[in-house]
Amino acid sequence: MKVMECHVVHSDFGANPRISQNPVLGNKHKPWMEAQYQGIIMENDNTVLLNPPLFALDKDAPLRYAGEICGFRIHGAGTPFEAVVLDRTTGEGLIRAKGPVDCEAQREHTFTIQAHDCGEGPDGSNSKKSHKATVHVRVNDVNEFAPVFGERVFRASVTEGRMYERVLRVQAWDQDCSPQYSQVCFYQILTPNVPFTIDNDGYIKNTQPLQASGERLIRFTVTAYDCGKKRAVEDAEVEIQVKPTCKPSWRGWNKRIEYVPGTGSLALFPTIHLETCEEPIWSIQATVEIQTSHIAKGCDRDNYSEKSLRKLCGAAPGDVDLLPPSSPSYNWTHSLPIQDTQDSSPVFWFNGSQSVEVPHGRLPAGGGAADHLTLSFWLKHAGGSGGKNGKEEEVLLCNTVQNDGSFSHYTLAVHGCRISFLYWSLLDSAHPVKFLWKLEQVCDVEWHHYALSLEFPTVSLYVDGVTYDPALMHDNGALTPPKRQARMMIGGCWTEEKISVKVNDGETSRTSGSTVGRFLRSYISGLSLRLGPVDSREVIECLYACKEGLQYTDFDSLGKGMKVHVNPAQSQLTLEGDDALSFSRALQHVEYLNSLQFPTPGVRPLKLQTMVRCLTDEGCLTVPDLDGYLVVLQPDAPQVQLAGSPRSAHPVSDFQGTLGVPIFPDLKITCTVSHNISPNKLERAPRSDMQSPDGIECALERCEIGVVGEDLNPEYESLSLDVSSAWQRGLETENSSRSLRVTGVQNVAVYEDILRSVSYRTGVRASLYARKFHVSCSEMNGRYISNQLYTEVDVLHGIHAVSPSHLLSGQQFIHSVHQAPVELSGHAPVSVSRSSVFPGVAMVIIVVCIGFLALIVTLGLSRIHNVRQRGSEGAELEAANQRDPFWEDSAMTITVNPMESLQSRGLVPAQKSSVSEKEDAEEEESR
Repeated sequence: MKVMECHVVHSDFGANPRISQNPVLGNKHKPWMEAQYQGIIMENDNTVLLNPPLFALDKDAPLRYAGEICGFRIHGAGTPFEAVVLDRTTGEGLIRAKGPVDCEAQREHTFTIQAHDCGEGPDGSNSKKSHKATVHVRVNDVNEFAPVFGERVFRASVTEGRMYERVLRVQAWDQDCSPQYSQVCFYQILTPNVPFTIDNDGYIKNTQPLQASGERLIRFTVTAYDCGKKRAVEDAEVEIQVKPTCKPSWRGWNKRIEYVPGTGSLALFPTIHLETCEEPIWSIQATVEIQTSHIAKGCDRDNYSEKSLRKLCGAAPGDVDLLPPSSPSYNWTHSLPIQDTQDSSPVFWFNGSQSVEVPHGRLPAGGGAADHLTLSFWLKHAGGSGGKNGKEEEVLLCNTVQNDGSFSHYTLAVHGCRISFLYWSLLDSAHPVKFLWKLEQVCDVEWHHYALSLEFPTVSLYVDGVTYDPALMHDNGALTPPKRQARMMIGGCWTEEKISVKVNDGETSRTSGSTVGRFLRSYISGLSLRLGPVDSREVIECLYACKEGLQYTDFDSLGKGMKVHVNPAQSQLTLEGDDALSFSRALQHVEYLNSLQFPTPGVRPLKLQTMVRCLTDEGCLTVPDLDGYLVVLQPDAPQVQLAGSPRSAHPVSDFQGTLGVPIFPDLKITCTVSHNISPNKLERAPRSDMQSPDGIECALERCEIGVVGEDLNPEYESLSLDVSSAWQRGLETENSSRSLRVTGVQNVAVYEDILRSVSYRTGVRASLYARKFHVSCSEMNGRYISNQLYTEVDVLHGIHAVSPSHLLSGQQFIHSVHQAPVELSGHAPVSVSRSSVFPGVAMVIIVVCIGFLALIVTLGLSRIHNVRQRGSEGAELEAANQRDPFWEDSAMTITVNPMESLQSRGLVPAQKSSVSEKEDAEEEESR
């Protein structure tokens, strides 16, 4: 047995000796711990669950202090965690939160931790630290928030009759941080019996087709749940509008549009817009068309006659009207039917079986050389031989002219949709030149204006102001030339035929004859021919131009890529674009304008055709056409008023003088209208000299002075005016025994001046008695006619007496027009009405007195005539008064001075009194 040795250790401090079996080795080792930890902490907890658990080991164990763990230290600014030691011997520790943690604020935290031992003694001297370990702590979410909807009310619209996979989507959000509690797992419709369902993503769709005729607005409530089955705090409302079936179309337009004459331009579609049903569009093209073919010659044009219109447009003079209205002087059109129209010139109908020949004397003067001429006319071809596919040629005009012994010929004809001009410069040449045009205007059964100008070898054809080039062609074979005889035919042409005639013995003889064929079936108006220089294009456009039509003026606001095109007749306007909104704005500025002061009232049909192109032709939009109408309201008719003196009296010398007696010396013409005209800036500005006092353009076209009662006797009576002055002012006159006409477009001031100068003159041997005249004027080719102004021209004698046969009628006329002057009531014979009854004795006395007075008047007139022939009127009157004392001594002296009464009534100038006194003296001398 071994005996253990015991050593006694003495304390250095001299205290009680301590006996130790293990000697003190010191704090040799550092603590050790894992390099990385993963931790989880709940939002509603403060302890972090670590993996692996938090332990620190020291190799100095089981030595006290050196082998024990005294603490853990966390490194990281702002770390909301702390570490504590649970067991110093085992080194177990714990990480906990300093306060509440919020997953929504910060979901993860990362920091470092370090362990240290207790050192070599209770004072912790020579303590050693472990390495730094990384700790990742994730904050686990708690379902503390409920879902919240982004909007209080969700709205959408659906089209009736359709099933939708997705009408709209409702969405809710959750503020929780974890996927489990932050996600909305499903939605629910709370309102029962609604035709909609909702899926877990919030998409709503209909379960059956909806009808706009039923409930137009459907409301219901929806709610949301997160994945923790927590319901939304506030539910959401859903409103779904049921719209009628969407059809691409134009919206916001009126079918009836009214136009007030004189108000300038009018926007036809001021609020229109295109509904595309949200379909993508590549391009849009729309055509607006106004139909005016039913108005006269296709639209509202100037209401003047063709002759007056040519002067207004500045055409060269010399035109001859080949189809004038029938009259005794122009009777070759009396067999042609005339169509009723409000237009400025007559419209003749050629029915395909008749033609007319213009007398040679009515053709232009100068022989009719055919190498420089202009033919202008209005034509509405009816297509008598099958319309567009007509096989027979129809002759509009053919003419053979003679010029210095040579003959030329030309023919204007239509054939289906072709118009041809055959020109034979010399009939000695067997091959004429034929010019041909193929035009749709010839066969569209509408009015068109044609102007053919020949300056051989150049031929120009204008149709509605547009020039068309011909296809020059020569006939293959020689044609039989017409007879060398000057003839012009309209509506057909003569042909040479051999006629077979059977005689009694059975033999047949052939004779050559001329027959008319190739008849025309058309309406024609304004056919005129002029030799010499041709009209310019501006003149031709003025002659045919419509005064109404479509226009577009707002080019400044036209959208990008938009195009506008208007045809020459202004009856069609085309818009092109690629954006529906810009296109709608452009269409809102399409305007109608009628620049006539007094347009033709009535309906103008409107049509809007639209063509839409899409990226693919499949399922592209089809926009229906719009059909409406524009109503031009009845314009206020202008009132042309004529005013002047109803009666005037003049001495005999004035009637027999060189100038005669003015009939209407104080004539006044006024033109009024009940509303103010505000002309558009684009209209033709009226001439200042055609303005009446109320500001409207008033141009007269015709005035006529007529005789009331018997016609004028051309041997003794006449109406006259200054023809050269009228001609210089562009007016023409026509004088006859019944009337005097002044024609031509001029202002009222010119017509006043001309009519005031019209005088009535009688010869020396004429029977002088009162004459009555009337005057009336018209404008726009008789569309508006003035009142008829009557006046009476009286003859002043020294003694105003009448024969018994004229007494009754004269007195009746005086009473019907004016009352007899008071001054003459004591001298004039008693006015006897037809219903008066006189006693026999009184009648005998009256007849005897009247006969005596007639004898005295006859002697007086004879004496006056003798005195005037002597040439010294004043001297003879004085001498006669001195030599002949008959009237001084006579017991029966009758002196009637009507001038006093007439002057007092303002009927004659005061200066005429001296002439009247001289005539009284002459009558006294003659007696």
